[in-house]
Amino acid sequence: MNKVFMLILTMVFSVQTDNSEKVICRQGSVSFFSYTSVENIKAQNNQVSSIIDFESSKIAVSMLMNAFVFEKALMREHFNESYIESDIYPKATFEGKIIDFDPSIEGEQTRMVRGTFSMHGVNKELEIKTKIENIEGKYVLSGTFEAYVKDYNIKIPPLLAGNIAKTISVDFRFEYEPYES
Repeated sequence: MNKVFMLILTMVFSVQTDNSEKVICRQGSVSFFSYTSVENIKAQNNQVSSIIDFESSKIAVSMLMNAFVFEKALMREHFNESYIESDIYPKATFEGKIIDFDPSIEGEQTRMVRGTFSMHGVNKELEIKTKIENIEGKYVLSGTFEAYVKDYNIKIPPLLAGNIAKTISVDFRFEYEPYES
């Protein structure tokens, strides 16, 4: 399945560029946290794929929703079946651009990433403050953003509304290596 996502990500960047101008992350990490006084919910997905095209500063991210791992099996079941409906909406994607990105800068830089996040059949424009580290040509992107449950048409039954936060904190970390086709 990961090969299918890599193919999709590669097609997004089908412009005529040298592969040395692209980097890829095959096992990025995305986690989320929902805090309420009733129950904390956290999950992590370490099977997230991403690619960056340095020439255009474009970035694409793709993740399978059912790859999130929860502390409790019942949380995972509810997440996939009742809320995210991963059988209908199996993945989430992000396509955007890193603003004012200069891949030649060594060390750390903070940049805004603007683009479209697609999840649960909804496309939402996002702007995310992102830390970019370039240490000897190895790139790491990381950051945090807030996702509002209501923005993605995720229905929470009134009985369970107190168990799930209205705002979910999402953390990400991607370690890139040179892209080789």
